Amino acid sequence: MSDEKIEVRVTETDAIMEVVVFSKRPDRIEVVLGEGVHSVKCELTLTANGNAYAGSAMGREIVYERSREQVQADIELEEHDYRDSRRR
Repeated sequence: MSDEKIEVRVTETDAIMEVVVFSKRPDRIEVVLGEGVHSVKCELTLTANGNAYAGSAMGREIVYERSREQVQADIELEEHDYRDSRRR
């Protein structure tokens, strides 16, 4: 099974960075930046207006620009059991 990757924006430089999702829930997303020994785990929490997730890694703020509803829909799609849809 391949790792889920999402794109986050580093607010200081407006650079887009691809990170690996460690865990995803509607209220928080844990991501891993980098690979191997130098990887850093970061927790993104829902912003006050609910339109994005933000967190800090190594002193830099990163933002995942999707709403809670969009993330909830992504989670439901991932958890859908396709095997049941083929049974008759």
